[in-house]
Amino acid sequence: MTFVTNKQERIRFLKFAFVGVTGTIVDFGLMNLLRLAFNIPLIWAQAISFTVAVFNNFLWNRFWTYPDSRSKAAHRQLIQFFLINLVGIAVRTPLITWLDKVLLGMLDRSTLTLPLENFVISQNLALACSVGVIMLWNFFANRYWTYSDVPVGAEVNGSRKNPTNTTGEIGRAHV
Repeated sequence: MTFVTNKQERIRFLKFAFVGVTGTIVDFGLMNLLRLAFNIPLIWAQAISFTVAVFNNFLWNRFWTYPDSRSKAAHRQLIQFFLINLVGIAVRTPLITWLDKVLLGMLDRSTLTLPLENFVISQNLALACSVGVIMLWNFFANRYWTYSDVPVGAEVNGSRKNPTNTTGEIGRAHV
């Protein structure tokens, strides 16, 4: 299992996870801005915020997580990245619903006294679990499809030497 044994892949995963946090901030922030400041219906606000967050994550991943991924055209990688995210949201939606029902049932049967309503706890736990599952899907699917042009274990900082460069200079990345 290369991911576990290869330091470069672990660093790449941590960068990917950090980028995911920025995407979450963009998604929630823009959705709330569109809803509260412009009164855009939720269905449209979340669709717009999701799309902008995916684009944000793509740019950060292309230039920071996978800076040496340049043998594929950017528009092709963007389409691949977006398709993987669509699969992720399609899996996340029913997963959250199912987990929420299971967790809410457990909490309702519990004799614990909690500081929040059971439905608030169950929804947030369901979201947290779902985000974790989908993050793994997104990372591995993008690693082996969208960014397949980066050899496994390649340096994360993009400082690989250009294989066609005989002077030993570091090759420049082009978009």
